[in-house]
Amino acid sequence: MSVPQEHQSSTVDPPPPPPFDPTQPSIPISYPIKTLEDLGSRAYFKSFHCPFNICSVPLENSVLDNRPRVLVCHDMQGGYVDDKWIQGGSNPDAYAIWHWYLIDVFVYFSHNLVTLPPPCWTNTAHRHGVKVLGTFITEWDEGKAICNKLLSTKESAHMYAELLSELAVALGFDGWLLNMEVKLELGQIPNLKEFISHLTQTMHSSLPGSLVIWYDSVTIYGNLSWQNQLNDKNKPFFDICDGIFVNYSWKEDYPRSSAAVAGDRKFDVYMGIDVFGRNTFGGGQWMTNVALDVLKKDDVSAAIFAPGWVYETKQPPDFQTAQNHWWSLVEKSWGAVKFYPKTLPFYSNFDQGHGYHISVEGGQVSDAPWNNISSQGFQPFLKFTGNPSPDTIEVFVDFKEASYRGGGNITFKGTLEENTDFTTIIFQGELLMDAVPLHITHSVKSEGDSLLGLSLHFSSAANERTSVLLASWGTNQFSRKFSKIIAPCQVNKPRTAPGWAVLESSIEMNGYTLTEIHAVCYRPKHEHSQLRLEHRTDGSEDTLTYSPKEYHAVLGHITMNTSKENTYFPPSSSWLVEGHYIKWSSGSQGSKTVSVKIDWKSKDGTDSQFPKYNIYVEKLPKQAVRNHGVGLGGVQEYLGVANVEAFYVSELPIPATTSSIKFIIQVCGVDGVCQNMDDSPYFQLDVKATTVGGRKMFQLFSYVERNNLVNPWAHSTNGQQLLGCKSHGKLGIRHFEWFDSLMCERSKAVIRGLLQSTSRMEIRELLRLPSRERKIWVIMILSMVFVILLCTLSNGKWGKETLVFP
Repeated sequence: MSVPQEHQSSTVDPPPPPPFDPTQPSIPISYPIKTLEDLGSRAYFKSFHCPFNICSVPLENSVLDNRPRVLVCHDMQGGYVDDKWIQGGSNPDAYAIWHWYLIDVFVYFSHNLVTLPPPCWTNTAHRHGVKVLGTFITEWDEGKAICNKLLSTKESAHMYAELLSELAVALGFDGWLLNMEVKLELGQIPNLKEFISHLTQTMHSSLPGSLVIWYDSVTIYGNLSWQNQLNDKNKPFFDICDGIFVNYSWKEDYPRSSAAVAGDRKFDVYMGIDVFGRNTFGGGQWMTNVALDVLKKDDVSAAIFAPGWVYETKQPPDFQTAQNHWWSLVEKSWGAVKFYPKTLPFYSNFDQGHGYHISVEGGQVSDAPWNNISSQGFQPFLKFTGNPSPDTIEVFVDFKEASYRGGGNITFKGTLEENTDFTTIIFQGELLMDAVPLHITHSVKSEGDSLLGLSLHFSSAANERTSVLLASWGTNQFSRKFSKIIAPCQVNKPRTAPGWAVLESSIEMNGYTLTEIHAVCYRPKHEHSQLRLEHRTDGSEDTLTYSPKEYHAVLGHITMNTSKENTYFPPSSSWLVEGHYIKWSSGSQGSKTVSVKIDWKSKDGTDSQFPKYNIYVEKLPKQAVRNHGVGLGGVQEYLGVANVEAFYVSELPIPATTSSIKFIIQVCGVDGVCQNMDDSPYFQLDVKATTVGGRKMFQLFSYVERNNLVNPWAHSTNGQQLLGCKSHGKLGIRHFEWFDSLMCERSKAVIRGLLQSTSRMEIRELLRLPSRERKIWVIMILSMVFVILLCTLSNGKWGKETLVFP
């Protein structure tokens, strides 16, 4: 993944990095707006990074359920840590949340004025049906000064409310948490109410289903006094927005009294729980469920603050185990609030958004550690079991085992006797079936006779329950356990890596609802099974039993759709692919580095419906190493993933033997299938340079490539080399000596080409070059013209062959 590399010296401290300039090209990041002036100037929209920060996954259902809800407020290490790298970072242990089925609303929080959620959080939250809010916060003396300007007039309050609404709609998140933690003058309260009300109304009109939630801080009298409940001192704010986040120092009877004050809006009261345990009811931490139990009983909503406590305090034994354990307490108190599959198509590769490799169709394309929450697939409903016993099957999402797509899978590992099975739930759904058959595709990798199937559980309107087993063979032991057994067909796909089996099934269950998907681990009975003597500790006689064997299987992905046909991918020719901000730098031994922003769009102007794009680079060798006129293709190197139609390549190393570089944009469908690389759109960039005073003019040739300079000069031996000259109607390369008899004709061709090209060059293109490079470019042209004229004159042919240029 593209992240900055830190270079450290043992003797001299590195110079401090230059100040961050958001208008200049660099690796795309997410960042907050820190001043009211920057908010008012709309400077964020002029940032190079802004287009990369747009959410690419729409929220399908914008209506909150009418029940007690769970809001989760992020607040992890100040925000913008590993999650700020939009194209992915390099920390395989980066913080993430994957228990989205327990969450209704997610708030991204930091202590900056305007906290804009990184798109990775919005993408994966939306995928799971969870709303995402940014944060507007004022604190301390600086916050008071901001409020003085913000609330100076009604017009000012409206203007800043509209700017916040514009940001949310443009970037694709769903609203704001307002946290005014400063003392205000009583005279400022009317304009504060105007700010809250106008922001709420503007958000609702611009984005139906959006939310504005008020934090319990300043009161209607201007005092900074946390009430820890909904009462007459903060209810006027509650009445003009979508809910209140009550501070976390409440007493046991406060939820009930707050519900009474809220009336029929009691589910809009989110009672705070600080997971760090700072003066919070129940103590937080591993006792967070104590507060949740009270809130559930009193029928109000919960606001869990800083669940990153598990990560920040390094809870044992490791983050994966501790995180699953902590969220299992939430699930025990509250239960699941989101269910999937709910719509089709449904696809999951069980990726958690971090890991140690990336795979496509079972083949590993990268072995670099990485993190990118945008890459999370639908997360399985795996039950936390604590310390599994050695005689059972352990089920977990694995990042080091081979994956079919992405960087994760569900691994089943342990011991299992012959003719027995082990079943565990992986999804809880609400998918209503119709008369169209449901097509299921899944991938499996297993060892020996470790067999893995899927069971689908359906419920009818009359509450009739039916279960269907999808299993390839050895299913005699299940004849009485399932209503129906279907043997999937194995699909032979040419791009599937060895060891993986891709299985397809179809089923029609018109009028039923798919409620659960289970994984079924089993081992069939063999004729020549080994028996062992089992010693009984209860005093009874020893018995002969079949020997259990090691069980190991991997589930790579699940896809459900109403059609067997894969996603249609437009041909490469239907895409417009461009490169911008091209910057070359020279390295050692003739090597180079290049930075470039690549963007693409459909030529017919339609919006793309594809959720992601894998980006590769192919470094093509020079013509000198090609054999009999046949090009030798390079290795396709994985660079990363894009969730918008743009990707920034930063300082990509280019060996001296490279002639051109080809950036391939592999389009991926909602069903996880990716376009064939040979059919994918691409952007190709020639690696060219010329020597002027020992300097490589890479920027010049970036310009030349875009403007089709016909006769560029290239560095050669003692003579000069003309590229693209026409000789007797044929394209080719021709050398000439300084006193060639045809020097004048060639001079005319060269100078004409230079003049025509330079006359077409727009001033802005020259201005993009640094001043030193610009001077060298001008000197180079003048020097070429002067030398050619001088040589022509010295050859004595000026009188006969007058140079005439159009």
